[in-house]
Amino acid sequence: MVEFLVTVCGADLEQKGIFEVPNDNSVHWVTPLWCASVAGHLHVVKYLVRLGASVNAQSDSGSTPVRSACFMSFVEIVKFLVDHGADLKKTNYNGGTCLINSVQCIELCSYLISKEVDINAKDIQEKTALHYSIQENMIEATALLLDNGADPFAKSQNGDDALTMACLTGSQPIFDLLMNRVRYSTERLADAHELIGSTFLDDRGETRVAILHWRLAHHMRLMESIKKRPAIPLRPAYGNAVEYSTLAELDNIASDMDAMRIQSLLICERILGINHKDMLYRLMYRGAAYADSLRYQRCIDLWRLALQIRVARYSITYTDTRFTAQALVRLMLDLHARFVDAQPGEFGGHSSVPRFEDVYEVLLLLTENILDTRELLQVRPVHKKQQENFDKVFKCVTYLIFLLVKCAVSEHEKRLVFNSVRTLVLSDIRSACNNDTLLHLCVSRLNVIKSSYIQYESDTRKAVFPNVEVAKLLIDCGADVNAQNESRSTPLHVASIAYNYDGELIQTLLDAGAHLDQPNKYDDRAVNFITMNATNVIPLINYTTLKCQAATVVAKYKIPYRNQVPKTLENFIKLHQA
Repeated sequence: MVEFLVTVCGADLEQKGIFEVPNDNSVHWVTPLWCASVAGHLHVVKYLVRLGASVNAQSDSGSTPVRSACFMSFVEIVKFLVDHGADLKKTNYNGGTCLINSVQCIELCSYLISKEVDINAKDIQEKTALHYSIQENMIEATALLLDNGADPFAKSQNGDDALTMACLTGSQPIFDLLMNRVRYSTERLADAHELIGSTFLDDRGETRVAILHWRLAHHMRLMESIKKRPAIPLRPAYGNAVEYSTLAELDNIASDMDAMRIQSLLICERILGINHKDMLYRLMYRGAAYADSLRYQRCIDLWRLALQIRVARYSITYTDTRFTAQALVRLMLDLHARFVDAQPGEFGGHSSVPRFEDVYEVLLLLTENILDTRELLQVRPVHKKQQENFDKVFKCVTYLIFLLVKCAVSEHEKRLVFNSVRTLVLSDIRSACNNDTLLHLCVSRLNVIKSSYIQYESDTRKAVFPNVEVAKLLIDCGADVNAQNESRSTPLHVASIAYNYDGELIQTLLDAGAHLDQPNKYDDRAVNFITMNATNVIPLINYTTLKCQAATVVAKYKIPYRNQVPKTLENFIKLHQA
């Protein structure tokens, strides 16, 4: 078929098209030779090369046919392409090398090493082939790479060398291999035993193995008087716990699973650092485990810590930050819904669940630099994912305001809420994609947040938005009821749509000065939506002014008005133009 298409139909050998990689589900924009190499069709590869197809043509991700054939472990295709000029040094756009792509195949690794590839070449994450062989638990490839000069001390972007990687993946055979092959200090070995013990506990629930490693580490430190460094500050999220320092303390911890899990977090933070990606993952995982066992406050404490770190280290436009915010806010919403429906005394006499201070702290975390972040998103080029993350966090802010309205009891708490919301409103922060204000979001049923971290029940409950209480608070704080979004719709336009309609909310917006006849860019007017709603009982004539009627007529018939009416009226008339 290939021969027919080329010789009879004159098909272009370098024409690119869409190709889905088998068993990978990734889609790429590639040449026919790239397709044949990845699909494992050696005879087609040979034919295309013989006709002069470029052996180093790159895909949309910068990957060559030989690099992608390495990923699929097609040894014969790799050898043929190399024999016909394939460049083994060419990486993809993320710096991935042929050797990195071959760690799952010992024969291919041996062949590439014989071709003198750079065994310590790093990708965009600063990982080498050795990192990936350990990550994939390939002990033979790990041994081969070490035998041929792979640097066990090379660090990735996260600061992980080979031993740390083995500890994080919980690979005991590779851990033992490194211990036998590489010379480490006693302190480093003690850290490694503690870290891999933590992995066995967290990932596999193997408490006996974890205690064994922790005991070995303790004896190592005892023999050479090695202290645990650096010192970890007391953290309320850990219950202000400290690491064990004696065998007696370790024995006590061994009988308390919860204490062991907190010890694991302390060990990980000390060795990896609080900002390490794996450390943050463990905070989230442990929090989710607490939520599953109905220990919600412990979960909130851990997720708040993770959110604080991610906001400080990255920003609210970072995907993991957004996931953390959504998980935390979603949990708080579910707790509030349960609290509202709870029997007296079910939550131990608490005045509100979740606690006001938790909700308020999360709001401060997410909004501390939100204005600066929004301004940065207006700089080009802008990544679509960053805009989407910002908007989802912005939605979280609206839900936090709702929770604060519900949780604030004392006058001091209510003042804190008012001042915080007023600061946000006066900053006129908008969503990145649709330019919605907080008021736009709070009158829309489409304002929803979800999280995959927890199983929640409140989707079956009454939707939070549209919400009159939140809308009134925003208006009291100075929100512009006639602010326009990307489609020039006002909050009244959004609230008037049938699935958002709430008579009290419409009345609130109108009383605050919302214009009934202000058109959006599609020439839709709220007055038409409200009039068509069968449930409407609001006398709209009371909110229809002669001024608005006159402005509508001037705009409709394109009557010249510039420099003929006061400037303030020019702007007013402009609001009534479609």
